[in-house]
Amino acid sequence: MILIEYVVLCIVIGLITYLRKALDLFGSIFMVIMAIIIIFTAGLNWLILILIFLVLGLLFTKYKHQYKKEIGVYEGTRTIKNVISNGIVAFVMAAFGNYAGFIGAIATATADTLASEVGVTEQPRLITTLKKVPPGTDGGISVLGTAAGIIGAGIIGVSAYLLGIYPNPFVTLKIAVIAGTVGCFMDSILGAVFERRHYLNNEYVNLIATITGASLGIIMV
Repeated sequence: MILIEYVVLCIVIGLITYLRKALDLFGSIFMVIMAIIIIFTAGLNWLILILIFLVLGLLFTKYKHQYKKEIGVYEGTRTIKNVISNGIVAFVMAAFGNYAGFIGAIATATADTLASEVGVTEQPRLITTLKKVPPGTDGGISVLGTAAGIIGAGIIGVSAYLLGIYPNPFVTLKIAVIAGTVGCFMDSILGAVFERRHYLNNEYVNLIATITGASLGIIMV
């Protein structure tokens, strides 16, 4: 009976994300499917960690959204491609019960999202040359954005401990901050080297970054 209630909860969350235009229809449906599978394979607490990432992403997307619209970098509604590229690695880690890879992937996605949403509001520099570039440039980084990304990764680490995903707070925080930060920088490097030249699109860059974060998390334990 409890599992049925959890399934209903996943559907409600999916409906809310769709109605609030955080995700499009197919993105919301795919998110619900992944959420249900995670509940049955890993448990509710693992799903809650993903929901924390989603809530943080939604909140920081709204950060100075009017300014982002004015300079043409406001993303708005995300699609199924965004859900897959940011969430599929964490989904696989959860399905196999790998807490370190799961935390690393979620921390990377969170750090990258917060770094992008906050960092775009100030003058960034290209990670490969440190030359100033326009806001929204692939591979652009800033002090403010980097700080936001590290804080976001830290929130995931603390949350993972509080949710009981792993009982040692130092381990969860270490995995989240280090793997999340490295994964976030990997995203920027790939953006500067490959995405700017149209060798890779944003979805592939996000996917490789979360794979990096998950892999580093696994290696660290």
